[in-house]
Amino acid sequence: MKKTIFLLCALSLMACKNDIKNYATFSGTITDKNSDSIMIRNKTYSKTIKVNEDGTFRDTLKIDAGKYNFYDGAESTTIFLRNGYDLNMTLDTKMFDETISYTGNGAETNNYLAKKALMEETIYPPSLFDSEEADFKAKISEINSELATFLESHKDIDTALYATEKSEIDNFKEVMHGYFAKQKEFADKRAAEFADLVGISSPVFNQYENYKGGTTSLSDLSGKYVYIDVWATWCGPCIAEIPSLKEVEKAYHGKNIEFVSISVDNGRGYKEKTVEASKEGWKKMIAEKDLGGIQLFADKAWESDFIQGLRINSIPRFILIDPNGNIVNPDAPRPSSPKLTKLFESLNI
Repeated sequence: MKKTIFLLCALSLMACKNDIKNYATFSGTITDKNSDSIMIRNKTYSKTIKVNEDGTFRDTLKIDAGKYNFYDGAESTTIFLRNGYDLNMTLDTKMFDETISYTGNGAETNNYLAKKALMEETIYPPSLFDSEEADFKAKISEINSELATFLESHKDIDTALYATEKSEIDNFKEVMHGYFAKQKEFADKRAAEFADLVGISSPVFNQYENYKGGTTSLSDLSGKYVYIDVWATWCGPCIAEIPSLKEVEKAYHGKNIEFVSISVDNGRGYKEKTVEASKEGWKKMIAEKDLGGIQLFADKAWESDFIQGLRINSIPRFILIDPNGNIVNPDAPRPSSPKLTKLFESLNI
C-alpha cells in the first residue's frame, strides 16, 4: 500500500513538472500600429512577431528570463519575460509610453517597468548635467531616494528583476557621479571642437517655410540676437526642452532677441517615412503644444547648408547669433540650463 501511495505521488509530481511551460506566450493589441510587425530583442536574442491588420499579435517565445526591448517600428519600451509567462500588452501609439498596460501572468512586473519609465521622464531635469557639481550630487541623492521608494512599493515583481533593480539603485550614485565627470570632459571637448566657429559670420538659412505663413531667412532677423533651436518632432530630448524654451521666450519677450526653432524632420517616426508626412506632424505638434517664437522647416533637413555649416549631427542643438550675424556660441546652453540666462545677462540682452 505504501509503495502504491509513493508511486502515485511520484507520478503526480512528474505531471506537475510537465505542466510547467518551457516558453512564454506574448500577445497584445496595438491601436494605430506603426508597422506590420514588432521585434523582441536583447544582446543575445531577437524575434520578429507579425502584427495583424486589427493591431493584434500573438506568439510563443523560448527565452531566458530577463529584460528585453520591445520595438514597434517607431518607438520602444522595456519588458521582462521568462518562460511560463502568459503576458498581454495593450498600447496606443499616439501616446505610446502613457498607454502601455499589461494583464496576465507577468503583468505586475511589466506594469512596474511601464510606470517606472513614465516616472523617469519627469524626475530627471533636462539640465541635470549642466548643474554645478554640488547641486548635481544633491539632485542625484534625491532621485536615488525616489527610485528606491518606488521599488519598495512594488515588491510583488519578479524576484530576479527586483534583485537587478535593487543592485542598480545601490550603485546609482556612484554610476551617475562617473557620468557627470565624463559629461564635463565631453563638454570641454565640444567647446574645443567648435571654437573655430565662435565670432565668425554665421552660415545662413534662406526662405525656410514659416509655420505662420510665407518664408523666413536669417537676414530678416538682422539687428537682433537670434537664439536658434534645431530640433525634430521625434526627438525626445528636444521635446523635453519645450517648457523651458517657452519660459525663456516669455522672460525675454520684447527684448533685443528672436527665438527661432528649425525642424530637421525628414520622415523619421512617421508611418509613411516621407518629408510630407513629417511636415504635417511638425505643424500638428506646433499647434498642440502651442509653440511660440519663429517656427521654421529646414529646406533639406540634415543636408541643409545651415545645418551642415554648423556641423550639426545630433539634436537638440542651440546656437546664438549676434545682431551683426556673427556666431556668439555655436553650441549654446539649452533653455533648461541656468547657464543660458547667465549668457544672456553677460550680453545685456
